[in-house]
Amino acid sequence: MAREGADAEIAPPAESVSRRTPHVAAIAPPLAALHGDVPPQPHWFAAALAHQPEVSWHDVHGARIEALAWGERGAPGLLLLHGKMAHAHWWSFIAPFFAATHRVVALSFSGMGGSDWREAYAAPLMADEAMAVAQACGLFDAPRPPVVVGHSFGGFVSLLCAQQHGARLAGVITLDMPLMSREQRQARTRPGLRQAIALRPTRLYPTLAAALARFRFAPEQPCENLYIADHIARTSLRQVESTDGAGQAWTWRFDPKVAPVGPGDAARALAQAACPMAVGWGADSALVTPEVARYVCELAGPAAPRIEIPAARHHVMVDQPLALVAALRALLQVWPGGR
Repeated sequence: MAREGADAEIAPPAESVSRRTPHVAAIAPPLAALHGDVPPQPHWFAAALAHQPEVSWHDVHGARIEALAWGERGAPGLLLLHGKMAHAHWWSFIAPFFAATHRVVALSFSGMGGSDWREAYAAPLMADEAMAVAQACGLFDAPRPPVVVGHSFGGFVSLLCAQQHGARLAGVITLDMPLMSREQRQARTRPGLRQAIALRPTRLYPTLAAALARFRFAPEQPCENLYIADHIARTSLRQVESTDGAGQAWTWRFDPKVAPVGPGDAARALAQAACPMAVGWGADSALVTPEVARYVCELAGPAAPRIEIPAARHHVMVDQPLALVAALRALLQVWPGGR
């Protein structure tokens, strides 16, 4: 996530951060020095964003859920799930690479992006949203079932999809999902970031540039691809009336009450997955350390493909977008087989 902005997980312990991301405490917000200017974009990125998605909204348990779709109905389905306090546009520069071969859908969970806010949130509710949007957007129109990819907290939601709806899915791929053993959880320092976000008032910024300057990733990490951070930050903001009624202000497009939502019994969901599983992670992730990656892979079993993305931190699509595309393309050509 991004603090005051995009998809975040609880911050890792200090010793973990210092080992895997040196001097992380000194990292400045990535867009602050730009003063609201748009950084240069490589051709591939601009071309991907030029491939505009179909935008639709779907009622799920009383809330309108935002969905973006690329590709033709009837092609094999690919459902992309974002992390906590993120939104569908985290995938909008990745999804077009699959549109020629797949019907690709990314949704914004309730309380995030362009979707409605609720009185309360839960991971099983978000799994219902994912499956309902997949159905409404045509991911089950193809002769073979769809594949689900879930990043970070979206990985936990994808596990619930695999556990509860796996018979309808070809497979589930988790991406830098920080599923930890009890011992690993107990060894972590918990600074209470999620609870603090849930309790604080929604922040307003007088200008777009001021809001962009406050965008930062959590866990804190450097960002070489400023054009991606800028795109994510801009699509994470919305205009509202200022508190004094004197004009417009900018604020983040997520409900703070989303922050404390837990993953449920993720280990059990993975053990009870009713479809093939694959596990991916960033080699330099501060959340999915080598120990965490080994634990997740053990739970997934020896048949689960394991994909480590080199030089990627937690936000794999930000750090190594094209490597992620290549890895997913290669996997989808041979996996999950004849299901």
